[in-house]
Amino acid sequence: MPIISRGFRGRRQRPEVAGRIPPGQHLVGDFPVLSAGPTPAVRLDRWELAVDGAVVTPRRWTWAEFQALEHEPVTADIHCVTTWSKLDTSWEGVSLDLLLGELEPAATHLVAECHGDYTTNLPIADLTGGRAWVVDTYGGAPLEAEHGGPARLLVPHLYLWKSAKWVRRLRAVTADQPGFWESLGYHNHGDPWREERYWGD
Repeated sequence: MPIISRGFRGRRQRPEVAGRIPPGQHLVGDFPVLSAGPTPAVRLDRWELAVDGAVVTPRRWTWAEFQALEHEPVTADIHCVTTWSKLDTSWEGVSLDLLLGELEPAATHLVAECHGDYTTNLPIADLTGGRAWVVDTYGGAPLEAEHGGPARLLVPHLYLWKSAKWVRRLRAVTADQPGFWESLGYHNHGDPWREERYWGD
């Protein structure tokens, strides 16, 4: 007779994905939907994305102007703090390197503001160098509203709550400003490989 029940055993990872699933995570095949509030209805004719704050030149794009920017394909593994991971997700979007432009020397962080009033904070170093995008396409189709459409952040090396859905403003700041979940006890950084889930981790 086994000395522990099945529920106490870890989930065995397939050999082909070994090394791609952070500790405490399990692999899923679907795309779970988790949000802090109701899904906002964002009309494309009213959609705008602003980049301002501690930037040399504030910028603002309408949906048509955003579509005209250079888009690039992104294939990434994503990891939710609720312990699921999904591999090889396929997106298209505009690099933060392009969107942020020239930052003021004192800029250290960016606060993403979203329709529905959700916010999250990220260090500039986690957003530049080809590590983050504002994406509008998933799996070859327009990004669905339940997954953050028409556009969301994608920062795949951090837990998915940092990839803010329904993004409308990227505000560069000169001092860190914790966002929605960070103010409620979630980790300020959110690295899945370090299991930075909550304050104190």
